[in-house]
Amino acid sequence: MIIIADGGSTKCDWLLLDDKGQQVLKTRTKGLNPAVFKPHVLKERLEENEDLAKIKKDITRVDFYGAGCGTQTPRQNLEEILQEFIPHAEINVDEDMVAAAYAATNEPGIVCILGTGSNSCFFDGKKIHMEVESLGYVLMDEASGNYFGKRLIRDYYYKFMGEDMSREFAKRYDLDADTIKYNVYKKDNPNTYLASFAEFIFTSEERNGYFYKLIYEGMEKFIERRVMCYKNAQNVPIHFIGSIAFFSEDIIRDVAKRYHLNIGNIIRRPIDGLINHYQKNVIPQLKEA
Repeated sequence: MIIIADGGSTKCDWLLLDDKGQQVLKTRTKGLNPAVFKPHVLKERLEENEDLAKIKKDITRVDFYGAGCGTQTPRQNLEEILQEFIPHAEINVDEDMVAAAYAATNEPGIVCILGTGSNSCFFDGKKIHMEVESLGYVLMDEASGNYFGKRLIRDYYYKFMGEDMSREFAKRYDLDADTIKYNVYKKDNPNTYLASFAEFIFTSEERNGYFYKLIYEGMEKFIERRVMCYKNAQNVPIHFIGSIAFFSEDIIRDVAKRYHLNIGNIIRRPIDGLINHYQKNVIPQLKEA
C-alpha cells in the first residue's frame, strides 16, 4: 500500500491508499517541517501517532510532500527519519509546492500556498518552476499565518487596533512582552507560534474594517511579490491552497481584480485533491510497472 503525506509546520495529513487507489485510512500528525524542527522532534511526532504505528509494516511506498523540503539537507534528514520509521517502504520526499500543484490542477497555471507559511510556483502541467526562492518566515511569507500573526502583535503594541479589539485580543492570548519574546527568540518553531495568533482574524464572528484592511494589504503584497513575478500571470489561472486562502477567498478575488488576474481553484487541504491525482496518474503507472 502507498501512503501520501502533506506536511506543514503546524500539521501533517496522511492518506493511505490501496492498490486500486481507494482511501483506506486518513490520519494526522503534528507538523513535520525538517527545516524548522530538530530530528528528535520529528521522530517523536511520527511515533506518537497510533494509526501510523499499526500500519507501517504494510506500507510499501511513502510519498511525502512538505514545507521545508525544498533544499537538500532538510529533505535528506527527513528521508532518513521516515526510512527508519517505515523500514520496508520506498521513501520519496518532495516540497509542498509539488503537492499543491498536483492538488490544484492538471493544466498550466500559477499555484500559491497560503498556510502557516506562503509560497508560489508556475506549474506547466508536469513540473513546477520557481521564480523566487523562498527565504522563509523571517524575510518573506507574505499573507501567511505567521505574517498576519506578526502584524496583529505589532498593531496591538503600537495601539493601532482600537480599544475594543485590543481588549478582545488580550483576552484570547498571553500578550506579555517577555512571553512573546521568549517564544519568538528562544523556543523552537517560532513560525508556528506566530501563526497561532492569526486565528484571531479568521475565527472572529464578524470581519470588520480592521480585519478586511489587514487581509487586503497582506494579499496585495503577496500578489505583487509572489504572483506578478511570473510573466504570464495574467494569462493563466491562479490557484490557491491552504486555510488562510480558503477563509480569505472574497478578499483574494477583490485584490485579483486590480491586477486583472483569473482566480482558479481555492482549496483548503491539498491532501484531498491529491487523491484524484494519484488515482488518475500514479496508481495506473504503478500497475504497469
